[in-house]
Amino acid sequence: MKKNLIALSLSLGGALLCATGAQAQSSVQLMGLTDVFVGSMKNAGDAGSSKVVNSGGMTTSWFGVKGTEDLGGGLRANFALTSFIKVDSGIQGRFANDTFFSRDANVGLSDSWGTVTVGRGLAPNFLPSILSNPLGDSFTFAPLILHMNVPLFNGTGWGSTTPSDTGWSNEIIYSTPNLGGLTANLHYQFGEVAGDSSKKNVGINALYFNGPITLTGFYERDQMSNPAVPSTYLGTTKTDWMLGGAYDFAVVKAFASYGQAKADNTTNKAKTTQLGVSVPAGATGKVLASWAQTKMTATDISRKTFTVGYDYFLSKRTDVYVMAMNDRITNQTKGNSFGVGIRHRF
Repeated sequence: MKKNLIALSLSLGGALLCATGAQAQSSVQLMGLTDVFVGSMKNAGDAGSSKVVNSGGMTTSWFGVKGTEDLGGGLRANFALTSFIKVDSGIQGRFANDTFFSRDANVGLSDSWGTVTVGRGLAPNFLPSILSNPLGDSFTFAPLILHMNVPLFNGTGWGSTTPSDTGWSNEIIYSTPNLGGLTANLHYQFGEVAGDSSKKNVGINALYFNGPITLTGFYERDQMSNPAVPSTYLGTTKTDWMLGGAYDFAVVKAFASYGQAKADNTTNKAKTTQLGVSVPAGATGKVLASWAQTKMTATDISRKTFTVGYDYFLSKRTDVYVMAMNDRITNQTKGNSFGVGIRHRF
């Protein structure tokens, strides 16, 4: 009887050790970001200002899960399921009819040869654009991001220069390993148009980091809309490219970018220039300023947007900010916006 109990104990102990080892090789993390601000918003061409409590002043709020599993021999499996949310109201998504997992919905494999990801993921334009301006991925106050990704529905007719969202569905991404500070991502989105396999989105971006230097760039050739389900044909072929970067002088970090966007069915081109700075102010604070101008070549209409503000970190995960923005479009009323907000990562 004693021998049986000892054998049973050893068997259970071995099973627990195996389970612990298997668990140590896999991880799933609940994560996200909440960002809410109070302010007054008025874009160029708006009839008047709106007093608001809004979500996503500096970063679009989101939540979800990401995970990885060690498959052995350096091979890993990865997945991500993350969703945008409007924290001021609790409404899912960035805008009406946004898909639930419009931020991430993918699975993939990674090894020394790089990473392959399949599903919904980033578009080529996203990382280069947020790394090339001091306000990052602010869809509310960053001039470059506003010009690229946020159309105005106020009668001005001003549209975004990015052809097809900052994320693509039905996509395969190959990401290279880090090659001396240089990484690249190849993107291919299947059009899934019955009877016409030629419709698709393709693109590439490159990111280079070396000490104080950051260099980025992307190119897209788009025919399909996003994040509509199913994706629909844009009616033409649109191309978009940008080169940008930053240099950290310690006392100030300078940012710059230049890009163009056009469609095959028009001679009008959008040419966008952006300049910005981030200046340390205090132990954990920064003064941020950015200016962007987009010129439409055929219509001789331009948009100029300037934002200045202060971002202060209360901890590694929580910061507070104040932003002021001026927005102008040719022959339209100017807009002035102001916001005070808090952002927390978890």
